[in-house]
Amino acid sequence: MAHDSTQYIIIGAGLFGTAAAWRLAQSGKDVIILERSIPATESGSSHGSARIFRYPYMNQPTTSLVKDARSQWNELEAITGKRLITPSGCLDTGSVRNPELLASILSFEGIEHELLDADAAKQRWPQLNFPGPVLWHPEAGVINAGETVAAMNNLAIQAGAHLRCGWEVESVARQGAGYRVTSTTGDIVEGEQVIVASGGWLPSLLGNLQLPQGFLERMPEIQVRQENAYHFHYRDTSDWGETPLGENTSWPCFISKEPEFQGYGLPGGGDAGFRGQKVAEYNGGRVIGHAGNQDGVVDAANRQRVIDFVKSSCPGLIPEPYAETTCIFTNIPDDRMIIDRAEGITIVSACSGQGAKFAPLIGSTIYELVTGDIQTPELFRAHPQRFLQEA
Repeated sequence: MAHDSTQYIIIGAGLFGTAAAWRLAQSGKDVIILERSIPATESGSSHGSARIFRYPYMNQPTTSLVKDARSQWNELEAITGKRLITPSGCLDTGSVRNPELLASILSFEGIEHELLDADAAKQRWPQLNFPGPVLWHPEAGVINAGETVAAMNNLAIQAGAHLRCGWEVESVARQGAGYRVTSTTGDIVEGEQVIVASGGWLPSLLGNLQLPQGFLERMPEIQVRQENAYHFHYRDTSDWGETPLGENTSWPCFISKEPEFQGYGLPGGGDAGFRGQKVAEYNGGRVIGHAGNQDGVVDAANRQRVIDFVKSSCPGLIPEPYAETTCIFTNIPDDRMIIDRAEGITIVSACSGQGAKFAPLIGSTIYELVTGDIQTPELFRAHPQRFLQEA
């Protein structure tokens, strides 16, 4: 059995875990990352070539936070010399999405945007068909999540962090002034603090972390879904191909939220062979308890709902998926993210399907939190909420 010691133990080598490892190791801290599989594993939430980077939220503080995140993305791209966000622009539409409200928030934040009626939007983007007003914000883009994890993981290791793959956590226990983390095979790592960035595995870990009862009572209900995503060919084959450096993708991202269907789409990048758009229903997958319960089987009813949406809203796509996949969403009731701590354990989840765009910023926030530079930001503090039960 291996027995290691360090200052900071990070559980999970996804976007948040590697971001925290990078920032901590960069500052000279001793870090060990424990990953049950490999970084950005396909069974987690941080793999693949396509996540949306967008600015507008239904509240001003989170929109402002995206601006802060963008500056750290710029830093990461400059350090690595890699394009991690490909510019695309994004369209927001639908009565639930409320483009008029989003436009007012972007105006307040000084973020470039344009509000168009349905006819004007159809004229500019004939490959799409949305019935109501559309918000266009050109500074949106497509995040290559897998490449981002690799980049931050490499930076962390170059700065002295250590990565342990195939290391599945069994328990976390108090050990003197710090903590002892034990694997399912009996290996041990001891550290001063533990950062839990385990994504969809958090619900199965919570009971094994020896967290204070008061903290557990503050934790909201965590809902893990096995989501489904589909790739649809662009009808116009001139849209096929990898986007050259310095150029925008041929198609924009879009988010369409109506009461009857809430969907999103984005250029699929390498995952789609650079030939199509990734389209999915927001929170359309089944609830599975925790990530260990996923089976990777696409839901046939969900597939048909997405195909019907593509037929009505995306005339520029061939409405038959040429590839499909499942992924993990970890949600709390108000779609926030959690970054909170109890004594020497910091919980970094759930992401509520929006974490990728904040990854480098979250790494900095975790660093400041665990080193004592800041207290838990109220925006990320855990609150005891539960999901409404469907009738």
